Amino acid sequence: MNDQARANRPRRPHKPYRRPQKDPVRVLAFEALRAVDERDAYANLVLPPLLKKAREQGGFDARDAALATELVYGTLRRQGTYDAIVAACIDRPLREVDPPVLDVLSLGAHQLLGTRIPTHAAVSASVDLARVVLGDGRAKFVNAVLRRIAQDDLDTWVARVAPPYEADAEDHLAVVHSHPRWIVTALWDALGGGRAGIEDLLEADNERPEVTLVARPGRSTADELLDALGEESALPGRWSPYAVRLTEGGEPGAVEAVAQGRAGVQDEGSQLVALALANAPLEGPDARWLDGCAGPGGKAALLAALAAQRGASLLASEKQPHRARLVARALTGNPGPYQVIAADGTRPPWLPGVFDRVLVDVPCSGLGALRRRPEARWRRRPEDLEGFAPLQRSLLREALSAVRVGGVVGYATCSPHLAETRVVVDDVLRGRGGPPVAAEWVDARPLMPGVPALGEGPDVQLWPHLHGTDAMYLALLRRTA
Repeated sequence: MNDQARANRPRRPHKPYRRPQKDPVRVLAFEALRAVDERDAYANLVLPPLLKKAREQGGFDARDAALATELVYGTLRRQGTYDAIVAACIDRPLREVDPPVLDVLSLGAHQLLGTRIPTHAAVSASVDLARVVLGDGRAKFVNAVLRRIAQDDLDTWVARVAPPYEADAEDHLAVVHSHPRWIVTALWDALGGGRAGIEDLLEADNERPEVTLVARPGRSTADELLDALGEESALPGRWSPYAVRLTEGGEPGAVEAVAQGRAGVQDEGSQLVALALANAPLEGPDARWLDGCAGPGGKAALLAALAAQRGASLLASEKQPHRARLVARALTGNPGPYQVIAADGTRPPWLPGVFDRVLVDVPCSGLGALRRRPEARWRRRPEDLEGFAPLQRSLLREALSAVRVGGVVGYATCSPHLAETRVVVDDVLRGRGGPPVAAEWVDARPLMPGVPALGEGPDVQLWPHLHGTDAMYLALLRRTA
């Protein structure tokens, strides 16, 4: 073609530059994920203030908040699976992808594979987000990767990227159910049994947990909470007489009893632990109770209410002053005598042998609450358990020292890991790492009436897939000398 012909050829009109649409929902979700990654923040602490700010700025309604919440939590829960899929769609190691780019890709993957958002809308919205927060150059990379992901559904991708179960069971489950391999192994060891049970547990960790309320005895009732919320928004608890479970339409802040502190938000597993300690058989006086690791105050508030009904007093101790203030706030208005102090339970200010009932809900890995804090599964390392172990043993020893002969200690932890549960109790009772303790097991199972599948005892392990609770552990011990 000569120059004249080329000059006379009709030209295609230039495609106009389309300014990226700043979607406040996806920008907010991206900001939450960056805070989790950069500051080791927890989504349940980061997300509420972001949502509040968006509402105050206007144009951000309840549906927007629900979508943003689903994008954040859904992405965090399925991060391991999405990482494996993204890795299969790029030509470099995943570690070489900038974290902000990976966050946008994970958000896009969740919209494509984990929601009902139409494919074109998921890709378009994710690319627009990339252009806003990353720039045009990296948005092209995001577009290319998400278009590859969009070619198949989640089941097809998982079948492609997960190793066969028969070749490597733990690695298969880790990819399919989005848990680090070491956590799969630890949970499987604690649970026992075959493939079905561990798959049910891992899948339960990826489900959105119910919000559960507790009616504090003598101050409110479950019936009052149910009446305030209405039958379309709430259901009775499964196991605790003080529990009310919220459906998707329920809003805790709208309940007067919650606003007044006569009720609170508390997982039913935590309620069962407090109730079991309070109802453990006891000979002699029952006047002085201790919560030795009381922060942030949920169990302490329930124990204080139960103690008040019997004319007993509660001492709630928490090492961190800011958490002690949360405990004090939770106990405000309790009719019975109580005291909140900031003290170290391993070097307690109280005299030995003065309490009738003692609870120590010890610091732990939090592997029992992965439904609520999904990012914890990616943040924790096996060596973290070694750091908790001395503290857990010391707190249990001091609790057994604090209780009188014949009194009862409850050792609780929100982890099913054997190294944080039965191993700790066995070590303390046998004198490993310290002097032996004169104490005997109390069978905790009868103290959770109606709750099935509590195991062989005498301790109790609750499970999300069996009980609908966090994976709380409880051992009850009676001091004998």
